[in-house]
Amino acid sequence: MLDRIKIILEMIKFEHTIFALPFAFTGALLALGELPSLRQTFWIAVAMVGARSAAMGFNRWADRDIDAENPRTKTRALPLGLVTPAQVLVFIIVSSALLVLAAYMLNPLSFTLAPLALAIVFFYSYTKRFTFLSHAFLGLAIAGAPLGAWIAVTGRFEFPALVLGLAVLSWLVGFDILYALQDREFDRTASLHSVPQRFGVKTALLISRLAHLVTMICLFWIYTLLPVGMTFLLGVLIALGLIVYEHSLVKEDDLSKLNIAFFNMNGYISVTIFLFTLLDVLL
Repeated sequence: MLDRIKIILEMIKFEHTIFALPFAFTGALLALGELPSLRQTFWIAVAMVGARSAAMGFNRWADRDIDAENPRTKTRALPLGLVTPAQVLVFIIVSSALLVLAAYMLNPLSFTLAPLALAIVFFYSYTKRFTFLSHAFLGLAIAGAPLGAWIAVTGRFEFPALVLGLAVLSWLVGFDILYALQDREFDRTASLHSVPQRFGVKTALLISRLAHLVTMICLFWIYTLLPVGMTFLLGVLIALGLIVYEHSLVKEDDLSKLNIAFFNMNGYISVTIFLFTLLDVLL
C-alpha cells in the first residue's frame, strides 16, 4: 500500500504543491493585512493539499487512455499499470474529503463552497475534449486558491479578492498555453482542443503574453485597492521581470527551452509574490 501511495504521489507531482500554496497564502495575507492565525494557516494548507491532490489525481484518472497514446505522457503510472484506476479513485476520494474537512474547520462559507471548488477542478479535466478554452477552466480552478484563502480568513467575498483571482487565472492561462505547445501535434491527431492546436504557435504566444499582461495589470491594481506598501510593489516588479524573461525563452521557431526549469519559473513567480507580500505585512 505504501508503495502504491508513493507512486501516486509521484504521478501527481505532489512536491509541486509548494507552487500552488503561495497564491493561497498571498490571498490570506492581503485579506487580513496581517498574519493569519496558526490554526487558519494550518487548515488552509490542508485544504490546498487536498484540493490539488484530488484535482491532479482526477486529471490523471480521466486522461489515462489519452496519456497512453501521447508519447510525452505514456510513461505515467496509470498507462504503465503501476497503479490501478480504482486505487487512484480511492486517493481522489480521500483527498476530496481532506479538502471538505479543512473547509469545515475554517468557516461555514468555506464549507458550503467546497463542493463547488471540487466540481470546478474535476470538470476542467474534460474541457479539452470540446473547447480550446480549457486553459481558462484550469485558470479558474487555480484561482480558487487565493479566493478560497481570502474567504477562509474573512468569511466573505470582497472585490480585491476577485481582482487577485483574475490575476491568478490569467497567469495560469498564459503559462498553460505555453505548456500546451508541447502537445499541439498530438492534440490535433487526437481531436483535443487547445489554443496552440486551434490558432498555431505564433498566435498562441501572443495570447499567452496578453494573458500575462492582464496578470500584471491586476497585481498593480491590487496595489491601488489595498493598503500595501512599496515592498509589495517591488515584488510585483520582480515578478514582471521574471515573466518577461520567461517569454524571451520561447520563440515561434524555437521551442527547445520548454523544459522543466522553464516551467519551474512559474513557481518562482508565485513564490516571489507571496514572499514580498509577507515582507510587506511584516514591515
